Amino acid sequence: MHRLVAAAVVLLLSLGAARAEDPYLFFTWNVTYGTISPLGVPQQGILINGQFPGPNINSTTNNNIVINVFNYLDQPLLFSWNGIQHRKNSWQDGMPGTNCPIPPGQNWTYHFQVKDQIGSYFYFPSTAMHKAAGGFGGLRINSRLLIPVPYPDPADDYTVLIGDWYSKSHTTLKYLLDSGRSLGRPDGVLLNGKTKSSSPLFAMEAGKAYHYRICNVGMKNSLNFRIQGHAMKLVEMDGSHTVQNIYDSLDVHVGQCYSVIVTADQEPRDYVMIASTRFTKYNLSATGVIRYAGSNKPPLSELPEAPVGWGWSLNQFRSFRWNLTASAARPNPQGSYHYGQINITRTIKLANSAGTVDGKLRYALNGASFSDPDTPLKLAEYFGVADKVFAYNTVGDVPPKNVLKAPIVVGPVVLTATFRDFIEVVFENHEKSIQSYHLDGYSFFPVGMGPGEWTAESRKNYNMLDAVSRHTIQVYPKSWSAILLTFDNAGMWNIRSEDWERHYLGQQLYISVVSPARSLRDEYNIPDNQPLCGIVTDLPKPAPYT
Repeated sequence: MHRLVAAAVVLLLSLGAARAEDPYLFFTWNVTYGTISPLGVPQQGILINGQFPGPNINSTTNNNIVINVFNYLDQPLLFSWNGIQHRKNSWQDGMPGTNCPIPPGQNWTYHFQVKDQIGSYFYFPSTAMHKAAGGFGGLRINSRLLIPVPYPDPADDYTVLIGDWYSKSHTTLKYLLDSGRSLGRPDGVLLNGKTKSSSPLFAMEAGKAYHYRICNVGMKNSLNFRIQGHAMKLVEMDGSHTVQNIYDSLDVHVGQCYSVIVTADQEPRDYVMIASTRFTKYNLSATGVIRYAGSNKPPLSELPEAPVGWGWSLNQFRSFRWNLTASAARPNPQGSYHYGQINITRTIKLANSAGTVDGKLRYALNGASFSDPDTPLKLAEYFGVADKVFAYNTVGDVPPKNVLKAPIVVGPVVLTATFRDFIEVVFENHEKSIQSYHLDGYSFFPVGMGPGEWTAESRKNYNMLDAVSRHTIQVYPKSWSAILLTFDNAGMWNIRSEDWERHYLGQQLYISVVSPARSLRDEYNIPDNQPLCGIVTDLPKPAPYT
């Protein structure tokens, strides 16, 4: 009898522990304009609680993150969370296709869980051209204490936000694009909000190892990152532990994040971090200083040079491998360690192009250029009025034969994906500029890339064993990149160019993934505080999922 009672107590305790909610992190953000001078020229910036860049979010796997955003700008505003999967919860994605923006003078509270994720990410304002004015910051997800990471605890953990920058205001940049013109080349590169810093940004103590999280939060340019006199051990990218190769420099494409371990194994003095543009005719760079503790020696004048050519970058990509032996929250729960053994049920080819519509510049995928309707796509679908807002599958699975000369059609662009289908997506780049693509709500396996056009024969060279699960992938000029993933995260998800000019002018689309069960097992109900806009404003809410 005593054994039965003891067993019952243990069972009840275990059930209570299983039902206990994961920890909550609460934030209040006041979003305002403020004067900043990152390139030495005063300009209007977007500040969060008076900060540029915004505050760093430091969380742990499975934390619930609650952020109450007060919009004190004179324009509607949304934030999106680059790489956060929002399992069953595209309501929190923060893209104009899923959410109504926060009106000026009002607030809205984001609530999402960083479920089964670890790694380095960032957030940014997804409306208009606000990203060009700031409002971005780092978002890190630490592994739970019970789950070891494949490297010793570092002496400190640093976030490095790099990106190109324009000295014109976000309203001027938006006016240029709306009037049919291009933004042209950026005016500089920033590293943690500065183009050059004489005072140290980070400190290291001789003999100790440090964790640097490097994210490209810029507008259009791939950047090469390197540290004077120091090698970088790659340990994570876009939320996945990697095989720990050593690199002198890393090409970080727009939207991507890398984590490296840097050991302070050099003579105590100052050392320079450099972020410089790649694949451009112009050379722009930003620098920051790392200081060894107890030293006041200035850095050496000779700085490491960036690599040349995209062939070098392609070879670096091919050196990246997923660490299949590391214990961690799985950043790709919808995937499999054995993804190479899953049958592909569908192939989607997306080819980018540029052209004019009514005399104005537009960018497109498969000849279709996206434009936001007044009613967010997700809301229209949820309220059962999608047919009044958009049509499904308005862009085909295969681009026109000569996509560069195909006429561009403007409107909402939505593809459907069958729930839990394993799909191959091929990005074809027929242009001379490098492209970078991101998929919300998912991580995927980038299994291959190469020059020329993709064919079925290209699959013979796929990495079907240990491609690094990630959420953003580059496509080199006149080349292709292929990814594999299972569409099992129900919701409305954005596939976009991370070149924000191209994104703003239409190089994006949404994928609707609907669970036939219409069950809470697969997707959460609409939040009670969800703002409504467009034609759904006064409609009654549908019956909730159960």
